[in-house]
Amino acid sequence: MTDSAPLPPIAILGAGSMGGAILQGLVESGLAAGGVTVTNRTAAKAAELADLSGVTSVALEDQPDGNRDAAASADVVLIGVKPAMVPDLLREIAPVLRPGTIVVSVAAGVTIATFEGILSDDVAVLRSMPNTPSLVGKGVTGLAAGTHAHPVQTAVVRRLFETVGTVVEVPEAQIDPLSTISGSGPAYFFLVVEEFTKAARAQGFAEAEARLMAEQTFIGAAALLAASGEDPAELRRRVTSPKGTTERAIAVLQEARLDDVFSRAADAALARAKELAAGA
Repeated sequence: MTDSAPLPPIAILGAGSMGGAILQGLVESGLAAGGVTVTNRTAAKAAELADLSGVTSVALEDQPDGNRDAAASADVVLIGVKPAMVPDLLREIAPVLRPGTIVVSVAAGVTIATFEGILSDDVAVLRSMPNTPSLVGKGVTGLAAGTHAHPVQTAVVRRLFETVGTVVEVPEAQIDPLSTISGSGPAYFFLVVEEFTKAARAQGFAEAEARLMAEQTFIGAAALLAASGEDPAELRRRVTSPKGTTERAIAVLQEARLDDVFSRAADAALARAKELAAGA
């Protein structure tokens, strides 16, 4: 169960789609009693967030020092800008961060070493890898603690990300492998639904019917898996009657070596993650 104690003042520098999702989770949780300051480049984007309760939304085009001001007043600072922009942003805010401030990366591919190489040793750094279902409070976030992050500080960040889903604490070496599963995984799921919809169309159903059946079948199956607590293999066996239609279909899928396909997909994603980390 998520700790209900209030969170300290938070700044989200670069509240794009992921930063915005985290912001929504914080607001809806009621835990952000210390307030949240968010920054965006444009006034139009800042205006979209200005009416959220307890949120101060800053447009950098109107307040050029907005990132520094937000970071100076926060105990937890989330870095949500594009990866290429991270070093310059860190150099900008480093002089105003107070000792004990927690800085959290939400930028894919940027290592803890990059953060710690710019920030002082009295600042705690953590690296996170949220995924897109965080937008609906069903995310999975990988979380890795840096050299100077104490367990109490890590617990604060964990509670922050639990407002948008589940948190898995891992060593930093596992952040990229985690991204191939929870980070890329939603795309794998959407692809399967897409192809299942095509299969329904081939059986003579109209597009709307095909999409409805495909989507709701997978959504319902996921809900059953979550509610039952059973192993997915066991639930599959219960649906697969001996000599029945599902058994015949499963045989076709197994002949396609889905185990190998998913393994190779994850390996390909990990290889690309390493290329991106190396600047390729």
